[in-house]
Order: sequence, then C-alpha cells, then structure tokens
Amino acid sequence: MTDQNLNSPGFEIPEEMQGQISITNLDRIYNWSRRSSIWPLMFGLACCAIEMIMLAASRFDFSRFGMEVMRASPRQADLMIVSGTVTKKMLPQIVRLYNQMAEPRYVLSMGACANGGGPFKEGYSVVSGIDTFLPVDVYVPGCPPTPQALLNGLITLQKKIDKQSLKNANWYKKEKSMEIPVPILGPDLIDLRQIEKIKAYGQNADNQSVPTNSNPV
Repeated sequence: MTDQNLNSPGFEIPEEMQGQISITNLDRIYNWSRRSSIWPLMFGLACCAIEMIMLAASRFDFSRFGMEVMRASPRQADLMIVSGTVTKKMLPQIVRLYNQMAEPRYVLSMGACANGGGPFKEGYSVVSGIDTFLPVDVYVPGCPPTPQALLNGLITLQKKIDKQSLKNANWYKKEKSMEIPVPILGPDLIDLRQIEKIKAYGQNADNQSVPTNSNPV
C-alpha cells in the first residue's frame, strides 16, 4: 500500500513533513499491516503445489509482498492455499488444519481440482471442491495455474483485506466462532453437519423396507 492510500483524505500534510508523518485511521493501518504480512501454511496436495513452490522461488519471489514466511505450523499461519486434488482421505486432515489456524484466516483455492474436482470430479475418492467444507475467499482457475495466476490471486486477497473493517470483523465479535466438524472417513465421507439429514434418510429407508403382511394367517 502506498503512502497515498495509507493517508486519510481531507488532511493535508506539509510537503516538508510528508516523508515523516502519515494521518490515517485504525482500519487502514490494521489492514495495511495484515496484508503486508500474510503467512501461508506450508503444505501441498498435488501438481499445483509445484507452481506454488515456483512462486516462492527467485523468479517470482512473493516475498516482495511479505509472504515469504511459509509456516509449517497452522497455529502460526493465516492463509491456507489448497493446491491440488482434494481426496476424501485427505479432507479430514485439511479441515483439522484449518480449525487450528488462528483468526483472521483465509483460504485460497488453487486450480481446477480444488475449485470443483477438475478432471477427477467423477472419481469415487475425490471431493468436488474444497468449498463444500471450507469457506473459500479467492479462487484461482487453471490446471495447473501458472505462478503468475497464483500471484494475481494473492493480490486479490490483499485487496479483500483492504476493504475489511474492525467494526464487522467476525473474529472480534462476542460470539465464539464455531469450528468446522472434521468429516469422518468410513465407507464414504460423512459430513457431520448433515448428520440429522443422514439419520432421517436412514429411518425413512428402514420404514420403507419393513414388509407388511396384508393377509395374516
């Protein structure tokens, strides 16, 4: 963010002091500090992770945006880049990592597989989009996306952060934020948020399968 964007309009700063003083508000300085120090979670799922690694290398160098500190611990990260195919076996671990991240936290869905299943959408072991379980802030299309596309997605996330306010931030409300229930991997993936619907469906199926003897002996 430039000094022009950081300064609040309507307050004129003398020319001889423009390099020493900035007049701003709390939202702008708060968002400026967060957008310039996004720490991604260091994990990858499939081929999209190679493009993510290239973005961290010297040619593209996303440390220019304050993102070079990729953390191996979810408790020190505030951005999850879902880079690749999300399988049903891996999804419980992804949700668990997301729950361990501190607020404010963001999710970037990278590539066709993370966005909607990609070419493996009809596969029995693939989740049709990470947004069926996690709230996604930015989608990056492609198969796989180029490092430039991922960089554009990160800049889009920065623009989203710039528009946030402390007044309506979810992580500063009195209500406690609810964790996303970790799915159970059984014969198929069980979403615990749908457990009541699953029970009702099972009961209806049992009732319909009970034979009725209309001609008792």
